[in-house]
Amino acid sequence: MTAPVFVVESLEGAGPGVVLTLDGPEGRHAVSVRRLGAGEEIVLTDGQGRAAAGTVLRTEGKDTLLVEAFEFPVEPEPSPRITVVQALPKGDRGELAVEIMTETGVDGIVPWAASRCITQWKGERGAKALNKWRATAREAGKQSRRLRFPSVAELATTKQVAAVLASADFAAVLHEEGSEPLASASLPSAGSIVLVVGPEGGVSPQELEAFAAAGAKPYRLGPSVLRTSTAGTAAAALLLGRTGRWG
Repeated sequence: MTAPVFVVESLEGAGPGVVLTLDGPEGRHAVSVRRLGAGEEIVLTDGQGRAAAGTVLRTEGKDTLLVEAFEFPVEPEPSPRITVVQALPKGDRGELAVEIMTETGVDGIVPWAASRCITQWKGERGAKALNKWRATAREAGKQSRRLRFPSVAELATTKQVAAVLASADFAAVLHEEGSEPLASASLPSAGSIVLVVGPEGGVSPQELEAFAAAGAKPYRLGPSVLRTSTAGTAAAALLLGRTGRWG
């Protein structure tokens, strides 16, 4: 079993001979929940691609442990970078989508207020929902032993999504009536790939038109129609394999 991963604010100055401290909520989880003790393996990461792997020297109280690190791995920037624009699902399916996309290897997630979304993020409720998505990405990144966690952007309008698509090296809208399968699309070897996943009610004709003007064609994923909370993961897995990132 690989060593558990915990998040620190920064690994600036980390190197051989430097003793690192894990405290706060992460330290409390390591000491009081995971019950890590002296001599056990542990990995600290900043979630931005840097890590310090070593062993626990000792614990202090219920929320602090000291770590002696021996290795300092770096996870390089992904290429091509894969971003999923995710229309807001109902209930807790948004967090489910974020969790499994993070575990799969997606690099960026953009919440999208599509016209046919039943769920709406407004005011305090919207801020709380966004924080849940970000916390889910962080926890799923730790669980899947990632050193570089996906970014979760602010809620985007259709116009803002179109701007993201226009700057991508490859942009696609997952749509059951797409004339070309995503499995045979011509993909870039570097740069950025952006996928749009619509709501349960589908992407509206007006949205499809706006995205087409931004350079995003509709592609079908397969013979079956997936739910919005699983389509992004299935598409990302396909692209991770085709681009060699899973090689």
